[in-house]
Parts: sequence; C-alpha cells; structure tokens
Amino acid sequence: MIKPQKTYQSQLKQYSSIHPGEFSWPFWPAVPLYPYGKRQTLCKEVVKDTIWTFDQLQGILYVIVPIRMTVVKLEAGGLLVYAPVAPTSECIKLVRELEAEHGDVKYIILPTISGIEHKVFVGPFARRFPQAQVFIAPNQWSFPLNLPLSWLGFPPGRTKVLPEDSTKAPFADEFDYSILGPIDLGPGQFEEVVFFHKRSRTLLVTDSVVSVPDKPPAIIQLDPYPLLFHAKENGLDVVEDSEANRRKGWQRICLFAFYFRPKVLETIGWGQAIRDAFKAPDSSRKAYFGLFPFKWQKNWKQSFDALRGDGRLFVAPILQTLILNRAPKETLDWADKVANWDFQRIIPCHFDSPINTNPHQFRQAFNFLEKQPFGERSQALPEDDFELLKKIDESLNKSRIVPPAKEKV
Repeated sequence: MIKPQKTYQSQLKQYSSIHPGEFSWPFWPAVPLYPYGKRQTLCKEVVKDTIWTFDQLQGILYVIVPIRMTVVKLEAGGLLVYAPVAPTSECIKLVRELEAEHGDVKYIILPTISGIEHKVFVGPFARRFPQAQVFIAPNQWSFPLNLPLSWLGFPPGRTKVLPEDSTKAPFADEFDYSILGPIDLGPGQFEEVVFFHKRSRTLLVTDSVVSVPDKPPAIIQLDPYPLLFHAKENGLDVVEDSEANRRKGWQRICLFAFYFRPKVLETIGWGQAIRDAFKAPDSSRKAYFGLFPFKWQKNWKQSFDALRGDGRLFVAPILQTLILNRAPKETLDWADKVANWDFQRIIPCHFDSPINTNPHQFRQAFNFLEKQPFGERSQALPEDDFELLKKIDESLNKSRIVPPAKEKV
C-alpha cells in the first residue's frame, strides 16, 4: 500500500536512495520544460484505498509548479487514470504497486484539448498499459497542422473520444463528467472535461479552478534550488536554505506563474543586470550565469496574500483574461451544471490538492464573468496585477489573432 509521506525530511531521505535513472524522462525535448529529462514523482493517498495523486513538477526559469495525475479505484476492481504525467520508471513502479492490490489500469483519460503539458504524456503512458482504453476530450487539435490522433501518439484501436453524453461512457455508474467548451481562441480552442467521482464525492479538474497553498508543495521541496533562487532580492544576494526562504521563493513563484509580471515586480535594465552578474557569488550555468533582472517591491507579500485569499478557489488570471471571457455564458452554464454535483473536495492538476470545498464555492469562483456576481465581490483578484495580461489581450485583439472578449452576463 502506498502511504502519504509524513514530512519533507522523510521524503528527502526516501528519494536520496533512488537511482537517478528512475527519474529519467528521455522525451522531454517534445515539451522542453524544467526539470527537462529528470522528473521525480510523489504519490499520496487522498481517500483510503480509493484515490491517489501522483505529483511531478514543471516550469520555466525556475517558475515551477506541480503537475498532477489522479488515480481512482473502480468498484469492480481496476483503476481509472485522469491526466497522466510522465511515465518514468519510478512513476510506473508506483502505479504497478496499486495495480497489484487494486487491479489493472482500465481507463486513461485526457481531459483537455489545449494543454500540451498534459497531452504529451498520454501516448507514452498508454503504451505502458496496453490493456487500458484511452478516452480523450472531443475536438482535439494540433498546431500548426491538425494531425491524425495516431500521429499525435495516441494508440490506434483503443483510443476513443469521450461521448458528449456522459451516461454513455463505460464508467458512467461511477463517474459523471461535464465538458467546458470548446471555446474558440482563433488559432485553436480551449476545452476541459471535469470528472465527478460519485462514491467519494470528489471532483477532478485540470486547469479550470485552483487554490494556492501558503508554503511550497512537497514535490517542489525535493529540490529547493528554484525556491531559493526566487527568494533572492538581487543577483548579489546569498540566500540560506531555510523554511522562511523556501516559503518566500514559493510565494514569488506563484505571482510569476499567475501574472507573468505582477504590479509589485520591477525589471532592471539588462546593462545593470549584466554588471551585477559579473559580481554575483554564483555565476554558474545553474544560476543563469548570475543574471537576475528582477526587483520586488517591499509590499509584494500583499499581492500574494490577495492572490491566495486564505486558500480559496479561484480561476487563474490567464483563463479570466484570455480564455473564459470569450464565452462567459457557456462557461457559467457549465459551472452551474458542475455546481449541482454534491462534491466535498476538488483535485486539480496544479497547485494545491486536495481542496476541501463545496459546490457553492466552486460556482463563486466564476463570478468574474457576471455583472451581478454570484456571491461576494471580495473574491475578485487585484486589477493592478492584471496589467501585463491585459496588454497581451489588447495586442492579440489588435492583431486579430484571437476573437475579442464578450460582455459579462
């Protein structure tokens, strides 16, 4: 039986004894995200003998966040896998341990059409479980050309599109699901399929809602270097490895990840950044040769606290600004349908998990699409931090690359 880890120290001790080859992911050039060819996996039991999460991490420029796969035990035996992660030897070994006790992987679900960081793992993962049926979100597409599913790595003969009517799926007795989209974005489309596991009252989502923890998740603490990198005040700073600095680095990473450039972040000129790099105590390749062109304002923590909102559910700013506002009515209709399910926890593919919540709080996360918000206005994120995203939106609209946002409902 796989048990959740008790402390960060025990996790580090456990993973220091695993051969590095167990973490190898040789296909990383297909989607070249950090940590590239080395991906560790943490497994946690969320609902006893029923639901497990498998966390890895990914990012750019040390802005790293968890990416998560969820495995659910079926009542008749066997497993359903939602949003596979990289099938490293370590990851597959952990899944095999579940199979030995609970039955084979029967279903593999790809719940998105635009999330390439999820899509890229499905084919390789499915090849490790040749008995499993693969179900994918409808309206799949690829850029710059729409290619056949088999060309995208999905196994022919056992890859099927999720029926629009969830009652027609072979696992309908245990799961309901609802499809958000497709939402037209010009060059492509956005779509997400959320799954509701009835017996455990658990909602599985990909990107639609998230919650941000105050301290870094366990998977990110296995290698604290990115946390300490972003805890620096400037390129000359030397940061000790402490719980406080790990937390500071994590909170700044969250601001980067959600806003790209929040209001509390200043950038310094490249001339100054290069001069500082020559004086940096660490000018190694790992430290980007000493380059650190960032400066945080003293009140940056207030921006993080507003983002986190005591751990509430919210929709990521990029979805609010560039995607879901292209289809506000359709999104709200979908959110209403999902909010009719009696769930008590949500497991997203990113950031915090599991999130103890309820349908009302889920529905309230979408009130940014309404003229008269569902729930309280206090849920809104600070407008100042959306400045860069709004400029991106204006540029895309001006170039007619994406359709304009629609009015709130």
